[in-house]
Amino acid sequence: MDISSLAPDVQHFLGQAAYCELGEFEALARAVATAPNLAVKEGLSAAAGRALSKHHGLINEIRRRGHEPAAEMAPFVADLDEFRRKTSGADWHELLLSCYLAGGLLDDFLIRLSDGLPRDIGPRVAQLLGEESGTDVLVHELQTAIENDLALGSRLAMWGRRLVGDTLLVARSAMPAADPADSAEARIEPVFTELIAAHTRRMDGLGLTA
Repeated sequence: MDISSLAPDVQHFLGQAAYCELGEFEALARAVATAPNLAVKEGLSAAAGRALSKHHGLINEIRRRGHEPAAEMAPFVADLDEFRRKTSGADWHELLLSCYLAGGLLDDFLIRLSDGLPRDIGPRVAQLLGEESGTDVLVHELQTAIENDLALGSRLAMWGRRLVGDTLLVARSAMPAADPADSAEARIEPVFTELIAAHTRRMDGLGLTA
């Protein structure tokens, strides 16, 4: 389903995407700080570094177009900070799940939305956001913990189901408000169905019920 016509203007997209990636880096950095051992810290630090690299790539695109990154990100700070606060979780494992599920879902969506950007930037942004995120360490730590604690698995399954709603609200905010008279919402719905399906696959891969 093509939603390229629903993409926001380039600076809106870049500002929001750049702050999304900065938030993912900050969340992963918190996970690094509270990780149980040095080996896990090292693996998570690599994932955080990849999120930061995506952020830097996006702010470079902003600067290439003659704009100031801080000014372009500023309109999204309050809402995205609130999103990160709501999805930070009650403990380390919930934080890891948030980084994995919310980060993956937002990257999936932004890649789709980048199809609507001008040809001189859209493919570069899609390639940047599609780079490997280093989430294997998150998956490994979550799978191991879930296998060893059934109660934790049940709690994380509930947490994962909550995350998808909050994350889709952020995704929807990346697009202009739709006129009720047009077919925008009808075009958006199948894309969100695809995003939920990808979320479900990530949950299934962890042994959680979406």
